[in-house]
Amino acid sequence: MDLLDESIVPEHARAVKREAREFAEEHIVPVAEEYYESGEYPRDVLEAGMDAGLVAQDISEEYGGKGYDLQQILAISEEFYRADAGIALTLQLASFGCEIMEHYGSEEQKETWLRPVAENEQISGLAVSEPQTGSDMAGMETTAEKTDDGYVLNGEKYWVGNAVEADWLTVYAKTGDSDDRYSNYSMFIVPTDTPGYEAEHIPEKMGMRASKQGHIVFDDCEIPEENLIGTEGGGFYMLADFFNHGRIVVGGHSLGLAASAIEEAWSFVHDRQAFGRNVSEFQAVQHILADMRMEFEAARALNWRAAEKVANNEDAGFWAATAKTKSTEMAVDVAERGMQLHGGRSVLDENKISRVYRDVRIPVIYEGANEIQRNLIYRQGGL
Repeated sequence: MDLLDESIVPEHARAVKREAREFAEEHIVPVAEEYYESGEYPRDVLEAGMDAGLVAQDISEEYGGKGYDLQQILAISEEFYRADAGIALTLQLASFGCEIMEHYGSEEQKETWLRPVAENEQISGLAVSEPQTGSDMAGMETTAEKTDDGYVLNGEKYWVGNAVEADWLTVYAKTGDSDDRYSNYSMFIVPTDTPGYEAEHIPEKMGMRASKQGHIVFDDCEIPEENLIGTEGGGFYMLADFFNHGRIVVGGHSLGLAASAIEEAWSFVHDRQAFGRNVSEFQAVQHILADMRMEFEAARALNWRAAEKVANNEDAGFWAATAKTKSTEMAVDVAERGMQLHGGRSVLDENKISRVYRDVRIPVIYEGANEIQRNLIYRQGGL
């Protein structure tokens, strides 16, 4: 049973998918439980991923990467997240936000900031959410005030991957106060050693524990004018486009997790006896497994179709939101059913299903909570 078979994957993405599977089996699976328990940053796995050419390679060849496209990144995501979500998120966040700069930044910015990430000399991050604001991108309160020398940032950011570890971040901040709330935001490059930048790790999470998120405080954090990405006031629209791609990849996060949950449940019920019979012989159990498989296959087919649509910019917002919502909610359902089939043993940390169960609850929230996705699906899916 190969739930993540490559028959649905475009031909050009199959080779990197195989590489990702081999890497995950060799470098992620053996240490996944250890890192989940410790909650430490998996720097050794990150470095191995860099050596294998599987980290930050979504950056184009022109700036030192391999130019992996959306479908190739989705293929990698499925394999990494099947092995362990926390470590996988660390690997994929190493170049987070770089796509925005590659699309909208100047040539000088790309050479200065993208190349070191593509060559695995630096890692990046993206700072959008705030302590009191998550999915409302037009409601963020961190400001970037224009001065004679550049911009001064003040405010806070929350749930920022690599807030502590990154060399620089792409930061979303308010630069205007017009009636058009969507035109009041801009994107900036902020090196993490800039005076006025302070970051600390968010306390322990229930899931994805090997991935580190942080709380940032900007206190008169001054950056030069050349660190503005694109045009002032264009940040919201840059971010909206970026999240269309990101939501497809988040669907891949959940497909990998769901595949792991199904595999764990299948193995458990076929190896366990109850009431004098193998648990897998009970029709109720068979029906649960059948439902899990059907929902998984439906979500995966949708996700890969959506990947093609978004890559071709065909109703990208609708397809991205649909894939993200379906895949993440399917994964939650599948993991819960897997827990039920494990019975009392489901709550033991030694069983992978318990880790998957905690991990799957997170993607339904990040990259825009699913309630917001339904708004987008309705507004952008009209006939």
